[in-house]
Amino acid sequence: MAWTLCTSGAAITKAGSLANSIIVASGAALANWSNECEATLSSITEKDWVTGYSGRGANFKEVLGDTVSDMIAIKIISYDMSGYSSLSESRTLINVIHDNLVRNLAALKDDSVRDKI
Repeated sequence: MAWTLCTSGAAITKAGSLANSIIVASGAALANWSNECEATLSSITEKDWVTGYSGRGANFKEVLGDTVSDMIAIKIISYDMSGYSSLSESRTLINVIHDNLVRNLAALKDDSVRDKI
């Protein structure tokens, strides 16, 4: 199931160049978070987005990828904030990502949007 809805690169890029290099290079930890976040998305929206993913429209796949990569990026940043220039910088980055995540989750929970995906 890992990396069905997004790539590790998308999540790492969102976490920024100052993200902890050990966690960024850890395939197992990132794959774990991918599985968790894909399952969380399906639970929150009450829809299994992973099954039948290949049949979804290309534009809608991007929303799913954006959402899951946001979730993973927050985990990457939260893992170790010491690499960022300040705690404020890491919090701001998380807040920006979180705002996008909330917007995407609202859309994915909306029945009129879900029916199109």
